[in-house]
Amino acid sequence: MFHETFTALVKEAQFTKDMLGAGATQIRKANYAAKGLYFQSFTSLSTGLERIGKLCLMLDYYIDNNGSFPDFNYLKNDIGHQIDLLYKKSIEVKTKRAINFVFMQHLDGEIHQNILGILSSFAKGDRYSNINLLTNGRRQSDPISDWYHKVDSLIYENIVSESRKNKIEKNAEIISNMTQRFTMVLHSSESGSEINTVKEASFRTGMQKAVAPYRQLYVIHIIRFWFELLSNLQYSAMSLNKQDIPFFGDILGGFYNPDSYIRTRKTWDTI
Repeated sequence: MFHETFTALVKEAQFTKDMLGAGATQIRKANYAAKGLYFQSFTSLSTGLERIGKLCLMLDYYIDNNGSFPDFNYLKNDIGHQIDLLYKKSIEVKTKRAINFVFMQHLDGEIHQNILGILSSFAKGDRYSNINLLTNGRRQSDPISDWYHKVDSLIYENIVSESRKNKIEKNAEIISNMTQRFTMVLHSSESGSEINTVKEASFRTGMQKAVAPYRQLYVIHIIRFWFELLSNLQYSAMSLNKQDIPFFGDILGGFYNPDSYIRTRKTWDTI
């Protein structure tokens, strides 16, 4: 019969996997015409990353305290929904235990840090940004606009090839010349500006398709980082021989793959 702690950890890992998989899938699909997908993705990713990060801190405490888990108030009050703080604490654990990862040793690059910051702010309150605006509540920022400026724009400017950019701009011009006379466009962009021409709509669509695979890749990098930490900690926790630590790789191992494989997948909610 499974120990109740073992069962609880398995359930937590399964839920975490499902949330992370859903978020990684939806972030590839979101665009200016489907903004709800951003909120679906941000909700799933912020929830999943918070949980996997806290699992790591719990195992670290478990190892240092002979199989005891930390007090609930520590995770709730001291850590809360601060994903950026969870990352800093996780780096401290990695350093303390001299753990060397197979893949990325840290997430200190600009785009990774921007994603962590956006998701952390979303979890702490930006998920209510629209309601707060309507009710005159405190509105920290618009998470979709932040994502566009701090993630998508950086990817487009620095990673998408010049030939791809030229093709997107040329296609937008061609489509505009062909259809602008009898086509009306009215959308709002991710940054809140008005999209009222075929050319702008076509450009935004082309841009989204170009950055989408990289968006997903950076998100999986973050998930993979925390999985590597969790996987390393699990073996130290198992060495206490209390029979209550599962093999997390059996549940979350689908995220533990090289970039070459990650780029071949569009959906992560069925791993």
